[in-house]
Amino acid sequence: MTAWAQWMQPRWPLFALLASAAMLAAAHAFERLGGLLPCELCLRQREVYWGAMAIAVAGLVALRFWPRRGVKRALAVFLGLSFLTGALVAGYHVGVENGVFIHQCDAAFHPGDIRPLDATGDFIAPACDTVQWSMLGVSMAGFNAAISAVLAVASFAIAFSPSLEEQRD
Repeated sequence: MTAWAQWMQPRWPLFALLASAAMLAAAHAFERLGGLLPCELCLRQREVYWGAMAIAVAGLVALRFWPRRGVKRALAVFLGLSFLTGALVAGYHVGVENGVFIHQCDAAFHPGDIRPLDATGDFIAPACDTVQWSMLGVSMAGFNAAISAVLAVASFAIAFSPSLEEQRD
């Protein structure tokens, strides 16, 4: 794991940016092409990836002007915390879907949430406890929780792995 983490350390902000963008693209594809409207918790999960993208972009800019090992580590920790938050939000959503937690999300929508091109003006918010899509018994929130957890573990492994310079000392 250490060799992988050392190789990935300088590349991790870009990889995290691309992974977050891919997760958002997949969510929007399910919404736009698959016709699956997101519930409140689905939208919360997306916010985490937007945050991770912002952290990654800010980190890439910081590394461009201040390429220090401490900045790389801090960036990986912040990305790890962001992805860990995503895993927790998605895990909570899985719990709501399975009846472990009760979440009242229908009241979170207001008329401003109606899509601009919706001619009828009707907007029916899907319930957070209803699984709209699953594969092999795992819902989208379940897949999101697993992917976020893997990204969080990878971020922390990269953050706390010794760098090549430290091994030479």
